[in-house]
Amino acid sequence: MRPLCFLRQLAIVTGLITIISGCAGSVTYNPTVVAWEIDEQRLAANSVKTVVIAHVNLGAPSRNYLEKEEARIDGYVSVYLKDNGFKVLPQRLFTQAWNTAERAFGNPIDPTTGKMNVRTFSQIMISVRDRLQEESKLDAFVFTDLIEIETAFNGGLKHLARWDGVTRKPALQGTGNGVSANFNWNAPVAAASLQVSIYDMELQRLFTSRGGLDATDAIDTRSSQGKYVRRRNMLENEDHIKEGVRLAFHPLIEMQDWPGNP
Repeated sequence: MRPLCFLRQLAIVTGLITIISGCAGSVTYNPTVVAWEIDEQRLAANSVKTVVIAHVNLGAPSRNYLEKEEARIDGYVSVYLKDNGFKVLPQRLFTQAWNTAERAFGNPIDPTTGKMNVRTFSQIMISVRDRLQEESKLDAFVFTDLIEIETAFNGGLKHLARWDGVTRKPALQGTGNGVSANFNWNAPVAAASLQVSIYDMELQRLFTSRGGLDATDAIDTRSSQGKYVRRRNMLENEDHIKEGVRLAFHPLIEMQDWPGNP
């Protein structure tokens, strides 16, 4: 009877190892995850519970076709923060304070070059901070910049692109039947990411990181040579957006299936 019991126990243990290995292997390592910056000392000294999402970028404005998606992406960010215990103040409070300060100090963005005047931006943010301190119990500002980078769909036979922690397949657009046989998979393609930056009430940075969203270009199936065109439906995949948001806030908000573990 002992050998039978031993074999039965061995089978159970082997089964458990298989299950555990399968679970561990469900998260695919992605070496493109961003090296975040976090000020643990300031976060430990000043608890961040109440935040507001800025309607402006911390850096230069997003491309015009991404600007149209900013409010929708901010909606996902707001839900994610609330689901993880943060109180998110209405964005209109920041917008109203910003508009008032902008009238006093001027537009920080040069309309001809798109570059930011850092001094003007700082003056506006100090004014916004002072006003919101009087009107609310705000702990921090959350900036959610939609940025665009270049990548390529040259990963293996499935033609995958990897950037900022995500893996995406190419999208097709047009009336053609498929991809041209001579398509250059190493050609650069535009892709969007969410860059999150959090500043406390002393306007000191607490955290910054980035998560990939989706490609903003698609393969034009109408072209015999094969080329990329701007996607008509931008950032429409809800799962992709949620993944990018979770990546952008890790490890401030821990992502359970974070792909940065080899």
